Amino acid sequence: MKKLCILLTLCFLCGFGLNADAKSRSAHAKAHQQQLAAAKNTGLEKSTISRLVEEDIAEREMAKSLNLETSRLLDDLLSEARSHLGKRYSRGSKGPKAFDCSGFSSYVYRQFGYKLSPSSRDQYTQGEPVKRTDLRKGDLVFFKGRSLKGGVGHVGIVVDADEKGNFSFIHASTSSGIVISNCHEPYYSKRYVGSKRVID
Repeated sequence: MKKLCILLTLCFLCGFGLNADAKSRSAHAKAHQQQLAAAKNTGLEKSTISRLVEEDIAEREMAKSLNLETSRLLDDLLSEARSHLGKRYSRGSKGPKAFDCSGFSSYVYRQFGYKLSPSSRDQYTQGEPVKRTDLRKGDLVFFKGRSLKGGVGHVGIVVDADEKGNFSFIHASTSSGIVISNCHEPYYSKRYVGSKRVID
């Protein structure tokens, strides 16, 4: 039981830093100094503590690397989306000269190896649900159609978002073609249905 408590304490203390530079290693070492004496009494040697510190740092380095990789991917995805700004809307069109809403989102995602269903209604069944306050760039946002009846009828790709649930999105508008709109525009504010994350 004492060993388990010490290990849990180590995991908690290791959670305060994400940088794996010299300062981080020093901070980890200081955080564990008080545990070393107790560890000896329970059979945990100094080498075990050092190994736990190294494993913690390695895991955090990997997580940070993956986050940076995902961020770059999403930046590239949005650059691709923006490259189509101004192109015309055409019902049923999947690009690259013209798009409808789901044709646009599926085309952009396909350029990066992600296959989305051909309709906005079906795309709403893909990915993981995301709270509006947790939205980030690249997420898919869904809206009801013109009649406000029924389910999903429109989809866009988030360009930016904040923790308050405000967001802008790029999409194929029936009236303007590929444009960037804001969630507070009257037409969209009353039609928002939900959001999905396809790229983790």
